[in-house]
Amino acid sequence: MSTALIAGVEVDTRHWIGGRRVGSAAGFADVSPIDDAELAQIARGGAAEVDAAVQAAAAAFPAWGATPAAERAEVLQAIAAGIEKRVEDLAVVETVDNGSLLRSHRRSVMPRVAHNFRFFAEWLGQLDGGELEIREHRERVSWQPAGITAVITPWNAPLMLATWRIAPALAAGNTVVAKPPELAPLTASLLADITRDAGLPDGVFNVVQGLGTEAGAPLVAHPAVARVSFTGSVATGRAVASAAGAQLTPVSLELGGKSALVVFADADLDLAVANALEQYDNAGQVCLAGSRLLVEEPVAGEFAERLLVRIAALRQGDPRDEETEIGPSISRAHLRRIDGFVRRAVADGARVLAGGGALAGKPGPYYRPTLLAGARPGSEILTEEVFGPVLTLQTFAGEDQAVELANSTSYGLAAMIFTGDRERAERTADRLVAGTVWVNCFFVRDLRAPFGGTRNSGIGREGGTWSFDFYSDVKNTVYAPRGWRSDG
Repeated sequence: MSTALIAGVEVDTRHWIGGRRVGSAAGFADVSPIDDAELAQIARGGAAEVDAAVQAAAAAFPAWGATPAAERAEVLQAIAAGIEKRVEDLAVVETVDNGSLLRSHRRSVMPRVAHNFRFFAEWLGQLDGGELEIREHRERVSWQPAGITAVITPWNAPLMLATWRIAPALAAGNTVVAKPPELAPLTASLLADITRDAGLPDGVFNVVQGLGTEAGAPLVAHPAVARVSFTGSVATGRAVASAAGAQLTPVSLELGGKSALVVFADADLDLAVANALEQYDNAGQVCLAGSRLLVEEPVAGEFAERLLVRIAALRQGDPRDEETEIGPSISRAHLRRIDGFVRRAVADGARVLAGGGALAGKPGPYYRPTLLAGARPGSEILTEEVFGPVLTLQTFAGEDQAVELANSTSYGLAAMIFTGDRERAERTADRLVAGTVWVNCFFVRDLRAPFGGTRNSGIGREGGTWSFDFYSDVKNTVYAPRGWRSDG
C-alpha cells in the first residue's frame, strides 16, 4: 500500500524524490511504542533510491541556489504557515509513531518546528559580514550555497530535530536529502507534502526512508553530497564522519550526552528538584538530559527525599492522555537495553532508590522512572549514555569535586548548575566541559545561540549565523583601492 491511516491522518509511506512519490520493492514495519501495534509498511530505500534523490537534488540546486534570498525566505515562511495549519495532524501522528507526549507535541514541539523555518527565513535577511579594511583594501564577507545537504536525524524528536537542520540548509540555498529514523519516519512524509503545497520547487527537498545501513550509509558517502548533518549515537557518528571524510565532506555531528546536574547547598532546592524531575522528560530519551545528579553533601539527604516524593507521583502511561507525564520507550529492544544498564549497575553495587524494571500491565515498552545511588566511581552507569528514564545520584564536598565529577565522562554536551551564588555559578560554568551550561534553569533554547557538543558529544555548532557558516561556503572578496576604470 502507498498510504496508511495514522490516528485519522493519511500518510504516504513512499519516498519523496524529485517532487513525486516513489515506491520500493521492499518495505519495513513501523511499530507504535504505545502498544506494539504495527502502523504501516514503509518503503525501504537503499543505494538506488539514495542516488535518485541525490540526482534530483543536484538538478534542482542551480536554480534554487540562484534564487534571491528574499524569495527563498518567502517559501520558508510558507512552509512554516503550512506546518502551523497542520500542527494537530503532525502532533497525533508523531505521538503514535514515537510515543512522546501528545500535549507536548501540540503545545511546544510542532510550533517549534514551524518556528525553525520562520527563524532561519528571517535570519537569512540579517546575514551581514560587514566590511573590513586592510591597507585601503575593502573586504566583503558573503555566504554562498554549498550544494546538496544530507540530513539524518533520530527518533526521539524526529521532526523538530530534522527541521532545525533542513530549514537553514534550504535558507542557505542548498537542496536537501533527508533520511528519517526508521523507528519514527512518518512526519517526514507529511513535511514533504507541506513543502510541496508551499511551492518549494521539485527536487529541492527529498525524503528517502530506510534502514541506516541501507539508506543512511550510501547517503553520507555519496560523492555529490556537499554537507552532512547527523544526530545520533557516538558509534554511528564515527562511521558517518569516516564515510564523509573519504570525500572531504564537512560534517555537523550532534551525538550523545551524559550531562551533570550540579546542586550546591545554597541552591533553591525546590527549583533544583523540579528541574531534576524534568530529566525524565520524553522517558529520558533526550540527549541533553542531566542524568547524573551531583548534590553537595549537606543537602543531599533532603534533596533525595523531595525528589523521591515527586518521582512516586509521576503518572506513566499512554502519551495521548493529557494526564500522562511519562510515556513509553521507543521499542522493546530499547527497553531491554535500558534494563540491562540498570541490572549491571545493581550487580556492580548501585542501590535502586526508585523504579527499576518495566511497568507491569502495559502493552508497550514502559520503563519505570528510576533513581540509582551508590554507583561505583567510573562505572558504566555513570559514564555511558543510557537514553532512558534512569538518573544517578552522587554527592560532592565542594566546587573542585563537583567539577571533577561533572567532567568525568567522555561526553560534553550540556550541564546544569543550581546555586544561589552568582560568582560560584560563573566560576563553575567556566570549568565545566560542555557545549551548553544552564544555570538555575534547563532547556532554554534560543536559535540565535550556538548549539553543539565537545568530546564525544559531537563536532561543530549550529544556530543563528553558525548554521549558515556550516551550510554555506563562506567567501571573502577583497577589493583593491586602485585599478578601476575612470569615468573619463
